[in-house]
Formats: sequence, structure tokens, C-alpha cells
Amino acid sequence: MLKEIRPAVVSFLLLTLLTGIAYPLLVTGISQVAMPAKANGSMIMKDGKPVGSSLIGQSFSDPKYFWSRPSAIGPMPNNPTASGGSNLGPTNPALMDAIKGRVQALRDADPGNTQPIPVDLVTTSASGLDPHISPAAAEYQLARVARVRNLNPETLRKLVADHTEGRQFGILGEPRVNVLELNLALDAAR
Repeated sequence: MLKEIRPAVVSFLLLTLLTGIAYPLLVTGISQVAMPAKANGSMIMKDGKPVGSSLIGQSFSDPKYFWSRPSAIGPMPNNPTASGGSNLGPTNPALMDAIKGRVQALRDADPGNTQPIPVDLVTTSASGLDPHISPAAAEYQLARVARVRNLNPETLRKLVADHTEGRQFGILGEPRVNVLELNLALDAAR
């Protein structure tokens, strides 16, 4: 019996050492050397303290800030430990009610704005953690933020353009604006 158990135990210990210890240490070491910022969570620092990650959305509700895409994660929006979408289908009345509530909140925050509301301001992403909005969503909010902060809209439009990321490799994805980075730049510009 020991003859049969011994190879299994040795194999288990060897594989545990290789795949559970050696491989993770190797990959961690390579990533720390090759791309330390990304390996450590793509943290955004302000005054030497982390204020967020460029990869995880944050909730903003103050009218002086650009608002992020809504998060389906509750009760704490943009909680990275609970990533996930709402799983509500397009014919589900709860989804339509949520969208109507978000549209109303945007209209209440900027009653004079009659522009069409970009879809990414009223729908959640699949992960619930999307840190980006479309340039159209930033443009929709631009007048409100400029008015509340008493800024020239053209100055603010340039700030948005400076924080608009293009398509990856020029062909993948869509142009996008990282909301946290834009709002931090907005605070720094004051």
C-alpha cells in the first residue's frame, strides 16, 4: 500500500511546489520588473497616497464632478470584491425602471440640458467596475461641471480632450475618458 501512496504524495508535493509556489513567485517577479505600476494595481496617487485605480471605476455624485458609468453592484457601487452585472435582460421591467431613474437623476442635476443622454450614463457595464465613459458622456456633462465650477466650457473641453484615450493600437475598442483621472485633473486645475 505504501508503494502506491508514496508516488501520489511525492507528485502532490512536487506539483504544489512548482505550481503553487515557484510559478507564482516567478510571474510576480517578472511583472514587478517589467511593469511595476500595473503589477501593483495601476494605483493613482495624490500627495503620496492612493486615491484609486485607473482600472476600477469610482462613484461620483457631486455636480462639480464628471459622473461615472452606473454600477450594478450594490449596496456599495464599484466594489471590486463583488464584480458583476445586474443580469437584467432587455425586456425586464426592473432594468427599464433603473434606466428611467438614472435618466431622471441626470435631468434633475442639469435641468437645462436637452441633449440626448449617452447610453453609457444610464446603463451598467458587465463587470460593474468600468472606469471609463465615452467622450459623448463627458460632453453631455460638460456644461453642468463648467457651470458649477465657474469654468470656461472651452477650457474644460480641452481638459476632457487631454484625458481622452484613443483606441488601443489604433483599432481596438472605442475612445474613452477615465473619470477618476479627469476629476483629479479637474481638482488640480483649480
